[in-house]
Amino acid sequence: MVRPKRSLGQHFLVDPNIQRRIVAALEPGPEDEVLEIGPGTGALTRHLAGRVRRLVAIELDDRLAEALRREFAGTPGVEILRADILQIEPARVAHDPQRLKVVGNIPYTITTPLLFHLLAARPRPARIVVMVQREVADRILAPPGQKEYGALSVGIRTVADVERLFEVGRHAFRPVPEVDSTVLVITPHRPPRLSEEEERAVRELTRAAFRWRRKQLRTTLRAAPEYALTPAELDALERTTGIRLDRRPETLAPDEFVRLARALSALRAARTPRA
Repeated sequence: MVRPKRSLGQHFLVDPNIQRRIVAALEPGPEDEVLEIGPGTGALTRHLAGRVRRLVAIELDDRLAEALRREFAGTPGVEILRADILQIEPARVAHDPQRLKVVGNIPYTITTPLLFHLLAARPRPARIVVMVQREVADRILAPPGQKEYGALSVGIRTVADVERLFEVGRHAFRPVPEVDSTVLVITPHRPPRLSEEEERAVRELTRAAFRWRRKQLRTTLRAAPEYALTPAELDALERTTGIRLDRRPETLAPDEFVRLARALSALRAARTPRA
């Protein structure tokens, strides 16, 4: 057994029943391409090898990557890459990116940047099954008005549907972590409901709004340098969107952030002098 590296946040899933349930949630088929993130000691890899047309497993730890290469050297359709997933575009490892499925037990230290990395891709994977820290899952799925609701909730749910599948207790891992986990299924919208420009506008708005989450939107949109709206512009924005700007950001649903971001983009375009 390879000794886990604390610096990489390694906790290996050792419960075979949980392993099988995660793989089943991916719904792997004989024609599928699968990207596995952080295979570790191969707990999920062994359940996927031979069941899909192509399996690409990306492992940052060179010891683990080499051990997996040796184990699966004679298995057709299995490729082990020693790499940082945050430096790899998912679409580049797939022959048909639109049909790519992604699975992984995500290290707690990189969960948020990794999810945004996967969802920033165009085309996005068809299906993503990930195990994350339970508190992160709560933040992603939190409804407006709850303290857990924030930029992560809006950022993911404006581009994908998210389902909580089941909880995983900490004793399913070795070494035992200090937190429990949750398995999520993330299904990107097909076709995308927002253009790439609209997605950027929503990300910019949520970053600004939740930077000062206790302030009213009117105050933030007036003070934030990326907007610096005048009182007249704020009034016009309120009339256009039907969204009261005396609300705080955690009270807005994801679709309201989309509506507000679109109106702000139109307002900026109207400000720009035409040649």
